[in-house]
Amino acid sequence: MEQKMPGRISRFTLAAALPLALVTGAGAASAAPVQTFAITDLVGWATQNGGTTGGGSAATTTVTSASALTTALGSTSAATIRVSGTINCSGMLRVRSNKTIIGNARAAIVGCGFNINGDRNVIIRNLSFRNWNDDAINVQESATNIWIDHNSFSNGYDGAVDIKRGSDFITVSWNRVFNHDKSMLLGHSDSNASQDTGHLRVTYHHNWFDASTQRHPRVRFGNPVHVYNNYYYNNSGYGVASTEGAGVLVEANSFEGVDDPYHLGEGSSDAGTLVARNNLLVNSGSGQTGGSVKSIPYSYTADAASSVKSIVTANAGAGRISL
Repeated sequence: MEQKMPGRISRFTLAAALPLALVTGAGAASAAPVQTFAITDLVGWATQNGGTTGGGSAATTTVTSASALTTALGSTSAATIRVSGTINCSGMLRVRSNKTIIGNARAAIVGCGFNINGDRNVIIRNLSFRNWNDDAINVQESATNIWIDHNSFSNGYDGAVDIKRGSDFITVSWNRVFNHDKSMLLGHSDSNASQDTGHLRVTYHHNWFDASTQRHPRVRFGNPVHVYNNYYYNNSGYGVASTEGAGVLVEANSFEGVDDPYHLGEGSSDAGTLVARNNLLVNSGSGQTGGSVKSIPYSYTADAASSVKSIVTANAGAGRISL
């Protein structure tokens, strides 16, 4: 039985695209009631498993230094943490459970990243990450219920958002990646099937992969992984890769100037399965598909692929919403 979410008013006119029980080939979904969602709404896998609320109604702390940020993130108490100004740091800062981390206007994290290691119920929004020396956001060791939304990522060393080691129930939405190579890894190793199989369920929607090179995402084991309504622009490596038995639904995305929009296998990794439907390919390759993908369990509304470029470029990244 599909879980229904209450309709929300969006600034856009949206077309319904709710999932089939089993997605195969490139066929369109059967008719379903139209549901609309605003760009500030949580949609996707992070709504499951009890939902994702972060710090909830806990007290708000504003931080302006690396030391204060480190302390606030590492507290075992629920909290809403507001980041003000530019914080220069290094390494990876541990984020504990039940945290909402929000950037004030023009807030930036420069030189370091966030590590969610086995914790749960974390929201990260409206931050600009630059020049990180490991990953910008690393989610690992069975971390669950994470929402990464409306952030900007540029010029880092390794992954912008890497999710691995049995983590689950995650939504990555409305982010912008630019001037960067390795964007979003899902599943770190071909040899980690025992921990990852049955997990790594992630939704990627309305992200802007702005001339970033590869891993948008690169997926191992997770099934179903839902990649919808993202805008891919001039990605010189590839868009989406499904490997090691993963199941990826690539739906209603806009690819522009992408020779390799999606494919099976990557490097030494064996192929997964990938279903593509209702995507827009402009000056791009045709992509590679194969196999079937498990049912998507949550309600969502997919914008028409022809509208994705304008919607995403106007609204993805830090500084596009007021929180």
